[in-house]
Formats: sequence, structure tokens, C-alpha cells
Amino acid sequence: MAFIDEIQFHAKAGDGGTGVVRWRHEKGREFAGAAGGNGGPGGDVYVRAVRDINILARHKAVKRFEARDGSAGQNQSMQGKGGDDIYIELPIGSVIKNLSSGRVVELLEDEQVSKILHGGRGGLGNEHFKASTNVRPEQSTSGVVGEEADFTVELNLIADAGLIGLPNAGKSSLLNALTHAKAKVGSYEFTTLDPNLGALPGGYVLADIPGLIEGASEGRGLGHKFLRHVKRTKLLLHLVSLENPISSIVADYKIVRKELDKFGEGLVDKDEIVILTKTDMVDASTVKKIKEKVAKINKNIAVVSVLDDSSVKKLREYLSKKLEK
Repeated sequence: MAFIDEIQFHAKAGDGGTGVVRWRHEKGREFAGAAGGNGGPGGDVYVRAVRDINILARHKAVKRFEARDGSAGQNQSMQGKGGDDIYIELPIGSVIKNLSSGRVVELLEDEQVSKILHGGRGGLGNEHFKASTNVRPEQSTSGVVGEEADFTVELNLIADAGLIGLPNAGKSSLLNALTHAKAKVGSYEFTTLDPNLGALPGGYVLADIPGLIEGASEGRGLGHKFLRHVKRTKLLLHLVSLENPISSIVADYKIVRKELDKFGEGLVDKDEIVILTKTDMVDASTVKKIKEKVAKINKNIAVVSVLDDSSVKKLREYLSKKLEK
């Protein structure tokens, strides 16, 4: 199933039921008085947060959501039944925008529920109009039409840390090693087409973001549409591959930092750890030289090889402690 992080749909709340004209029938008094009930209210439309980032894919083909209409009023002054509400399940991190009113709702917690459309009020039955000057009211009113609007949904993943870097920097491999996730890994650029998630001990969530290239913030490559998925992270893990020439290591790092800055949203100001990957491809002295170069820009550096269980374990423990703080 393809990863979907944006959808658009139309929703309509239920219409209120019609009020009715009815009469109370008593022995010896065929028309003892007004007894027409009010119509029931129309159902409301809600959104509810769930822990399923793939649920938008199931909604992709659904273009319209409708709550039920309220029922008409009844005899004996009884109100009509209210229309059933409808709950649209969306992933935690969804941003829902009403295109008519401009109102924005964000789902930030599991099972969070928010009403996005109000159902119409029920109409009034003739008993409502009964008065000393109107003992046999013939009036009733129709129910109010429920609200409706077009909506967009944009998913911003809620993760504690985001793995960023150029294509083929080893993000998916590191995510798998740290969290036992099963992200696809390949020895070619843009293996990762969709964000992947994994969890560290303690429940801290890591998000592997598709590789960024120069110009990503302006729409080039695959990464630009996924940059928003690291907006809510507490920590950025900036992976720099050592398979590239030593002369380009710092330049590679600066390319990604430049795209974060251009994108805005405070990404460039987030706490960042530089992680040197694929260290098994160079000797120890080269790793030391590269580490010294990068330290001039960012002293918060970790060195890891997914082939070395001890270095992966140390990084896992370090990240868990840092996120805990």
C-alpha cells in the first residue's frame, strides 16, 4: 500500500428533522390540543486520531463523508430521533483544514476527537407555538440544514527524532539497526520513497525521511514534500556517509543544512546530532580526520557502523537518554 500523507474530501453534517403538526386525541375531545413534536437534530461530523499512519490510503478513494439526518417529530409531543454522528479516523499528526472557513484542527494525541461540522437543529412542532392566543396552532418549521465543506488533510508525522541526510546516507539501514524496523534498503539513491518509523526502547519514535538533495526545499527530488514530517521532532539525526570523498563530506553536510534553513519552520534551529555512517568503508585514521573536520561546525558527533553491534548499541542508549531529557 502506497504511503499517502495528503487527501481532500467533502463532508456534510446531517440536516435537522422537520417539526410536525399533530393533535392530542382524548376521549370525548377529538382535538384536545397541539401535540406535534420537534424534529431531531442532524448528526455532527468529527475527526478522531488513531495510531495508523496508513489510514489515509484507505480514505484516498472516499470523496464524501455524511452524517445522518434527524428524524421528523412525532405524535404525543415526542421529538424525532437525532441523526447518527460520523467519526472520520485520521492519523495522529493530521492537520485538517476547512477550505470554506479556513479553520484548522490538529490531531496531536491518540484518540483525540474534534468536531469539524455541526448538524442542523430540528424543526419545531406545532406544540411549540401553543399559547393562550393561539390554542390551535397550525405552524411548524423545517429542520436546519447541516453544515458542509471541503477539507484537506495533511499528515505531519509525530516522531521524537528524524533521520535526515543526502540520498543513500544509510538512514534506512540505521533505522533498522536501532529499532528492528523493516525499512527497505538498497545500494542506490532514493531507495526510500516514503517515511519509515521505528521505536527505540522507552517508546521513542524515529522517522526515516527520504533523502534530500540540493533544491529540495524548492521542490526538487523527493525530500521536499517530506520535510514537514520533521517539524515536530525534538531531535534531528543528520547522517553523513563516509563512502564519499573526504573533500566533499563537509559540503554534503552543508547542503542539507541549507535546505533545512530554506524550508523554515524552525528546522535549522532544532537540536542536531551528526552521525557518521558507513565507517566500515574507510580506515580509523580517515574517520578521525573527518570527525575533526565536522567538529569545527558541529561538535555533537557520533560514529556508527550498522555492521558493528557495539557501536549501534551505544548509539541506541545515547539517543534514548538524550530523548528522555
